[in-house]
Amino acid sequence: MTRATTQGEVYLVGAGPGDPELLTLKAVRLMQRADAVLYDRLVAPEILELIHSGAERIPVGKAAGRHTLPQEAISARLVELARAGYRVLRLKGGDPFIFGRGGEEVAELAAAGIPFQVIPGITAAQGCAAYAGIPLTHRDHAHSCRLLTGHPADDQTDTDWADLARSGQTLVFYMALGRLPEVCANLRRHGLPNHHPAAVVEQGTTRSQRVLIGSLETLPRRVAAEGIKPPALLIVGDTVRLHTQLHWFQCATPGQSAFSPLPESPDTPPQRAPLKHAGGTL
Repeated sequence: MTRATTQGEVYLVGAGPGDPELLTLKAVRLMQRADAVLYDRLVAPEILELIHSGAERIPVGKAAGRHTLPQEAISARLVELARAGYRVLRLKGGDPFIFGRGGEEVAELAAAGIPFQVIPGITAAQGCAAYAGIPLTHRDHAHSCRLLTGHPADDQTDTDWADLARSGQTLVFYMALGRLPEVCANLRRHGLPNHHPAAVVEQGTTRSQRVLIGSLETLPRRVAAEGIKPPALLIVGDTVRLHTQLHWFQCATPGQSAFSPLPESPDTPPQRAPLKHAGGTL
């Protein structure tokens, strides 16, 4: 890694839920520009391949009970590298500002006077739901969507379960797999029926995606029986019923990549008949 500038900066980039083709153009451009990249455990290998070959790659991923670096050390490392004149890219799964602790990191950068940019990514709720064929809102089923974490900071137990158990909304729980029976039981206890639809999406948008559909009563048993492991997302709501009709994503067969490269554009564009509409040819 060679110093590129006298004044460093930090790019806080959302890597999306897994499929590299869901990255923004700006994310890819900055991945090619960075001198150093600090990346999370959940960033897909196919996405890491898009980083400039000369950039230093620094894993800082966190899993439950296993932290490569504590959060404070990650923030301090960003400041240190930027002060040394490097262009530093912080690559985070999903979106940096949705359960990604990105707000804490940029607060440290701002306090240190380090220039930074925030590039949003498709969060797991959007990506996993879309690839599972489960709309987050629908005029006939859900008028709102709520994003929640399955394990609140400091084990807080003041969740308003009665409010969450209202009908007409879709609930998406991040990091809830370890508390799945408890979450489902609390929603049932506070008003949702046993048969209320629920789904777990494991490794959504990737070649290993699995979708389990059930109810608040049956889903915890199914998840345990199938051996579902993180990362996985819990979706609760009537829109889950639409999965059977709307699912479209086909996972890869063994040995085949689910991420097909875009076809090259032909030298001569294909000839197509002009579109027709009521007023004539477009």
